[in-house]
Amino acid sequence: MLNPNQKLKENIFSPDVEQAPTRDGYGKGVLEAGEKDERVVVLCADLAESTRSHWFAEKFPKRYIELGVAEQNLATVASGLASYGKIPFIASYATFSPGRNNEQIRTTIALNDVPVKVCGMHAGVSVGPDGATHQALEDIALMRVQPNMIVVVPCDAEEARKATYVAAFNDKPTYLRFAREKTPLITTKDSPFEIGRANVLWESESPDVAIIACGSIMHNALMAAEQLALDKINVMVLNNHTIKPMDMEAVVDAAKKAGAVVTVEEHQVMGGMGSAVAEVLAQECPVPIEFVGVQNRYGQSGEPNELIKEYGIDTNAIITAVKKVKERK
Repeated sequence: MLNPNQKLKENIFSPDVEQAPTRDGYGKGVLEAGEKDERVVVLCADLAESTRSHWFAEKFPKRYIELGVAEQNLATVASGLASYGKIPFIASYATFSPGRNNEQIRTTIALNDVPVKVCGMHAGVSVGPDGATHQALEDIALMRVQPNMIVVVPCDAEEARKATYVAAFNDKPTYLRFAREKTPLITTKDSPFEIGRANVLWESESPDVAIIACGSIMHNALMAAEQLALDKINVMVLNNHTIKPMDMEAVVDAAKKAGAVVTVEEHQVMGGMGSAVAEVLAQECPVPIEFVGVQNRYGQSGEPNELIKEYGIDTNAIITAVKKVKERK
């Protein structure tokens, strides 16, 4: 059942569940941060409306910098601003930032440990018709290997708002990953959120499998949990929104309780959240693991739901992985 301690939205399994893209959460969160602290500035690479940075630009035009299609400059200018006391957010499609400007993020932001917030938009195959060139599937891998970098993948628009606001004041380089497509709102303004602390959203007594998920694909994990319960298969669902620093205690505890794990993400399985979970469990609590994610493929054009199914990250794929790993215990 849904964990009442997490104060989740009602009727999240209803066809009429409220939906919003996680990029909207960024737009609202950075606006709130800007209202609180005049050091907050936003830099964009000719994608203000797509990234929702235009909301900040409209209210704080003197604290908004448009750099055009120049993602390398996006990173280097932001690092300079951070070095002089500003709190810069840089926003573009994740295929371009951190994809195109990875070297500048590495050298001018992460290496110098300056508090630039890298906001990667339109991540995952759910971008849809834009196709492979615009569907970032390797950005978590790129960012989590950078020393000093925090990596957060919010599960819905409300959590995205909180993550953006909190990241503004953590004094660290931070990567925030957002999606374009509308997805169900799971959390509320009263749901707990803390960078580095995972949340159990679904819990059953004596779980057979722990589903550890991140990002807007989280709703599919919860849908799978509900359907599995009808088959008398008990699971727990952990919202592992912070990939780095990962909540090792929560991950290990979930593995110990269930004895088997399924990781779920809209990203390549190599180098992503699932790989990070596997690294933790290999050292602390080795258990059977199945990885639900993109299996060494590029994206392609299509409708978001078609692509989620095609790449094996839909509800049915999660159910299949749970049943498979349960047999391996």
